[in-house]
Amino acid sequence: MPQIIGKEVGPIGFGLMGFTWRANPCSQGQAFEAMRAALKNGMNFWNGGEMYGTPEYNSLVLLEKYLEKYPEDADKFVLSIKGGATKDGGALDGSPENTRRSLDDSIAQLKGRKKIDMFEFARRDPKWPLETTFGIIQKEYVETGKIGGISLSEVRAETIHEAVKIVKVVAVEAELSLFSTEILENGVVAACAQYDIPIVAYSPIGRGMLTGQIKKHSDIPKDSMLQYFPRFSPENFDINLQLVKQVEELAKKKGVTPGQLAINWTRMVAKRPGMPTIIPIPGATTAARVEENSKLIDLTDEEMAQIDATLAKFTTAGERYPPTVSMNS
Repeated sequence: MPQIIGKEVGPIGFGLMGFTWRANPCSQGQAFEAMRAALKNGMNFWNGGEMYGTPEYNSLVLLEKYLEKYPEDADKFVLSIKGGATKDGGALDGSPENTRRSLDDSIAQLKGRKKIDMFEFARRDPKWPLETTFGIIQKEYVETGKIGGISLSEVRAETIHEAVKIVKVVAVEAELSLFSTEILENGVVAACAQYDIPIVAYSPIGRGMLTGQIKKHSDIPKDSMLQYFPRFSPENFDINLQLVKQVEELAKKKGVTPGQLAINWTRMVAKRPGMPTIIPIPGATTAARVEENSKLIDLTDEEMAQIDATLAKFTTAGERYPPTVSMNS
């Protein structure tokens, strides 16, 4: 079993973003059912965010309500929370004032029902030195026992090399999927391997596209944030659908769903020489989808080689994020 911050976690984790960060969130009852299914199926590394929704209804608010109903589950999962944006969820702000505000608000929203095991800024704020931001988190929150540790999110390799000189980095969250293999080549994976830092791989199913459920551009809901992502734009969608079709063929041959193939590919990449631990964190808002995502499937060397060959012939169309969102901070 992989470990994060000294605690054993399942090989596949669970992303909470989809429960609260959308125009029409699912009911709390449905969310609770999916969350319980995650624990039942060994997905006990949970990743949420202060900015995943409004201050009135974000990951922390949902978690507090869940733990009010199921207090016995508090010790059953490791909790990672993303923060560091301003209170309205707008700009990133690594100032001492906002660093304390983000942490204090996140801790307060849980109402003492659960300790945050690891806290990460959603991006590095270039306006403030890491020593300033991390110094506050380390001295005032980690060393006092208010949170467990510090992780990084959406950073470039240079930031990892710099951060490890200041604090113990317990994890690095980065996008990794068959659509997004950048960290395998840009030094992020190599840096994590060098320092034995686990990678938390978000969007392993390509924001849902690798499940095969999105067949045409009109399948994307009008109120979905995907409407603003370049890879889902009309001019890029059909190009990227070509990879989805190839994944579907490979999955059919393997006797698994496309989503299961995509999620487990990220796990199998970590088994190659010189790789760090990689824990994919697919999100899902129904118990049925959670159960599907939780299945552990080993891919043979031949199957991995076939996927390598497929990826070598394919270039993803469009950037990972809209121009307004920073990447590799």
